Amino acid sequence: MAETLIVAAGLHKSFGVTEALRGIDLKVNQGEVLAVMGPSGSGKSTLIHCLAGVLAPDEGRVVIGGIDVTSLDADQRAKFRLARIGFVFQFGQLLPDLTALDNVALPLLMSGVKRRAAAVRARKMLDRLDLANQVSKVPGDMSGGQAQRVAIARALVTEPSVVFADEPTGSLDSVASERVLTAMLDAVREAGTTVVLITHDPRTAAYADREVIVRDGRLSAASREALT
Repeated sequence: MAETLIVAAGLHKSFGVTEALRGIDLKVNQGEVLAVMGPSGSGKSTLIHCLAGVLAPDEGRVVIGGIDVTSLDADQRAKFRLARIGFVFQFGQLLPDLTALDNVALPLLMSGVKRRAAAVRARKMLDRLDLANQVSKVPGDMSGGQAQRVAIARALVTEPSVVFADEPTGSLDSVASERVLTAMLDAVREAGTTVVLITHDPRTAAYADREVIVRDGRLSAASREALT
């Protein structure tokens, strides 16, 4: 039986009078790729931000790998994210003046890894994602798909426990999307990394091991049944 990596219990989060999350319970197993689907404004982005410790829920708790993330203060959560969590965003959010190698090495340098060792690890991860010929290029000189694979390399280079991917192919055409998803999922499955993937696209969700649907800040009935 797969080990549970993430446990969320009773998550509530409001922004003013708007209830973004209304009591979500969720478990994600080690090595699982979970797709979180739902219409715009359903609460799915707020959910992963609470799971990742970017936002503190108003109520409820999140435990990742035995650590109660909701019990940590903001600085502790930031250190936890740097050490244990990777992020992939829709538009990559690479630093435009840094090469692919330097973008990927950055989280390692921030964690205290020496520059030479960080460069070696970054180069290996870029090679793993078929980006050896992009090492010295800056993001503006790459295609959208190449840049997004660099962002994936940056998310994976610290060997995180979990990667949160928010619409990682939302800005790409179908061919580039397929290549990016295949590259990411091959890499995470080889490493046994857990992925929580936000998407509105059923074709993207089909790459996941399991899907849950968020509507009006709650998991849909179908999602709850799948958890029992």
